[in-house]
Amino acid sequence: MAMTARQTLTLLAAVAALIGVVAIAFSVGRYPVAFADVLRVVWAWAGGAPHGLEPTLDTVVLQVRGPRVIAALLVGAALAAAGAAYQNLFRNPLVSPDILGVSAGAAVGAVLGIFLSLGVVAIQFLAFAGGLAAVGMVYLVAKTVRGHDPLLVLVLAGVVLGSLLGACVALLKYLADPYNQLPAITFWLLGSLSSTDPRDLWRAAPLLLAGLLPLWLLRWRINVLSLDDEEARALGVATGRIRLAVIVGATLMTSAAVAISGVIGWIGLVIPHFARMLTGPDFSRLLPVSVLLGAGFLVAVDTLARTIADVEVPLGVLTAFVGTPLFLWQLATARRGWQ
Repeated sequence: MAMTARQTLTLLAAVAALIGVVAIAFSVGRYPVAFADVLRVVWAWAGGAPHGLEPTLDTVVLQVRGPRVIAALLVGAALAAAGAAYQNLFRNPLVSPDILGVSAGAAVGAVLGIFLSLGVVAIQFLAFAGGLAAVGMVYLVAKTVRGHDPLLVLVLAGVVLGSLLGACVALLKYLADPYNQLPAITFWLLGSLSSTDPRDLWRAAPLLLAGLLPLWLLRWRINVLSLDDEEARALGVATGRIRLAVIVGATLMTSAAVAISGVIGWIGLVIPHFARMLTGPDFSRLLPVSVLLGAGFLVAVDTLARTIADVEVPLGVLTAFVGTPLFLWQLATARRGWQ
């Protein structure tokens, strides 16, 4: 189905807004850099030629802000895409990427790694594996329980397992060294991109793209999942397989994102709502706009987090402060969006 002029304009506006936010993110900070100088540094780096500017700009643009901005783009896009997929899958506007316990599982893995004083790579691996394991357990429970709505069982199992994993995190925090381990655990749970380096991006980017690929390839069939299972099967859609593919893709993206950024809430809940307001419920249009808006939103929030005060504000805190009024405004202005 071809896009209307309004939908094309919406997509172009989202791209333009994303470019503008990225330009601001590279330019502002404790060491301001003109965007023209940013372009010169990047162009010189890509071409291997000298740029004639201060050597400090290479460090600021390529080693400090560059990985952080790219990480914000990837994480924001992944969380928003996963949220859009889950909301469509569960036919519920209150669903977010951590509904099946992926964030809780990743939190247990990362906190366990910090508790055992492991290295950064090991902590990220445990967080990623913990997120996948949690969703795997939830899906196994849903497959075991018969005679109930499978979507309802998935949600209930995710809530129950998430509560159990939350208790595990609380226990590890209680047992952790209050002077070294506990601050690191608290910092990770609040979410941050301040310690991102290029190696994190090389590890996470393939996983994020691998999770996004099935959502894009199945975008037409995912639309059918918004119907009842009987109606979807009547249209020739294997709901079980499509549902599993969506869960695997969204979980892969969320686990990889949480592994490098910590727990960052609200993006997967709020951004798909705004994308739906702009594009409508068609997932083939909703997904790209959600990706663009999610990426731009997290870049903007991360830029605000590192510039709003002398001490960097945790992303999880700031997304809650920004996301709550935005979500309430959306509810007040689009009450019929899910009816």
